Parts: sequence; structure tokens; C-alpha cells
Amino acid sequence: MNIDFRPGKPQDAPILGSINFEAFKAISSAHGFPWDFPSPEVATGVVTNMLANSGFYSVVAESGGKILGSNFLDERSPIAGIGPISVDPAVQNETIGRQLMSDVMRRSESQGFAGVRLLQAAYHNRSLCLYAKLGFETRETISKLAGDPPRVELEGYRVRAAQIADLEACNQLCFRVHGHDRGGELRDAVALGSARVVEHQGRIVGYCTEIAFFGHAAAESNDGLKALIGSVEAFGAGAFLLPTRNGELFRWCLQNGLRLVHQMTLMTVGLYNEPAGVWLPSVLY
Repeated sequence: MNIDFRPGKPQDAPILGSINFEAFKAISSAHGFPWDFPSPEVATGVVTNMLANSGFYSVVAESGGKILGSNFLDERSPIAGIGPISVDPAVQNETIGRQLMSDVMRRSESQGFAGVRLLQAAYHNRSLCLYAKLGFETRETISKLAGDPPRVELEGYRVRAAQIADLEACNQLCFRVHGHDRGGELRDAVALGSARVVEHQGRIVGYCTEIAFFGHAAAESNDGLKALIGSVEAFGAGAFLLPTRNGELFRWCLQNGLRLVHQMTLMTVGLYNEPAGVWLPSVLY
């Protein structure tokens, strides 16, 4: 099969969304897990937003004018995040996924990113092996949690909408936790109105772009994350991600009625610092 690779275009969104939906549906169903995208419309919405955002690099695989798959690279912060990657289930096992991965890794290297990261579903052995062959190291086990938010308030912790003026404090907090900031993502989330900060004793002690599958958070303590999680009316895309080794917060979530959907694996190439605080990853990292 002769395959061409090109940048994604806004008009590609419907077919790319459909392929994302069908690809993730097929993988999840084969392993007996819920679908990551509940409908083609949700998947198309995610792809549409990425194609419209200049902070994302996109690559589309096609043959004879037919789109076969795509991949994305989030370039908004010092560390790049890969995904979602998808290949039409009808053309699996043609090395298209490997080539889409190689493309975004070359892009990351050419743009001088200090590192690149992704999350993969732990039940999908083939993708884990592919990423390992491409040089990724496994770093962290992540739990995907779903359910109704606890809607609790912690005494002394005030959650409010994030503002542009909060960016410096939030970026400094993220740097203390991870050794780099995620300022590009945070700035976009502030503009969209989804970002929140939590204050304690008159200062910012945590923030989130959104408590969601595609959102991330960082805080000085688990109380800060609990306040953020408890402040939302719903989780974006119906779920959020939590490092499983944070036993205190994991137990708190379970005790407050949240359920474990499945486990994921954080994988990295390049710069990686062991986190020095508490955090929630997005599905990109």
C-alpha cells in the first residue's frame, strides 16, 4: 500500500473523528472496556478543536485519496504530548500506526522539545510494545476514574475561575512539581473559561485546566486536588486521570463514589523529572 502523509485540514474533521471513534471503540470492545469516545460526534469535536488550534501539529495518512488515520502533537508547552492516534480498523497491521508515531516524533525533535509523552491504555499490549520499540520508557500507572463529582468543600480552600493574572503563579507551581510548566495549555484553558485555581491562606496552592480526560492539574497537597475535584459539576468527557500510586487521593475518590474504569501507562522520551508534588495528568500526559 502506497501511503502519503500530510498535515491535517479543518475539512478532515468529520472523517478523522469517525476513524477515531471506530478505532478506539474496536480496541476497547475487544478488551471488554467502555469506549473512550461515547459517540462519533464527541470524537469529531475533539479533532475539530485540535485542527483549529495552532498549538497542535497534525498528520494524516491517506492512500489513493482515502484517509486512513491521523496523529496529533500538542506543542503548547515545553514538553510535547502525543495523541490521539488512530488508524481505520479496516487497514490495521499495515504499519500505519508506527509511521504516524515516527512522524510526530520527528516533528518533536525538529522543533527542539526537551521531551515527548503519551498515555496508552494498559490493556492494549500491542501499543505498549510499539511505543517501547520506539524508545519510550514507562513511568507511571494512571487510573481513569468516572462517576459523579463528590461536590465537597474543604475548609480553608477556596476554588475560583482562573484568570490571566494567575498564570505566573500557576506556572511556577507546575514547575515545582514537574520541572517544567504547561503554560500554553493553561492559557488556552483560561481563555475557554475551564481553568480553576484553589487558594489557601491567601495564595494559590493548586490549579487545573479542567478536571477532565483532556485536562491536567497540579497542587501542593492532596487537599488542593480534593478541593478542585469537589468543585466541578461534571468531569469533562465523563472522566479524569489520577496517578494510582497516590494512594490517599485514590482511596478518597473511591470512598466518594467514583469508580475505576481502567488503567493507563504514562510513557516518555527525553526529559523526565520525578514529580515533586501532587498532580493529575491529561490523556496526553
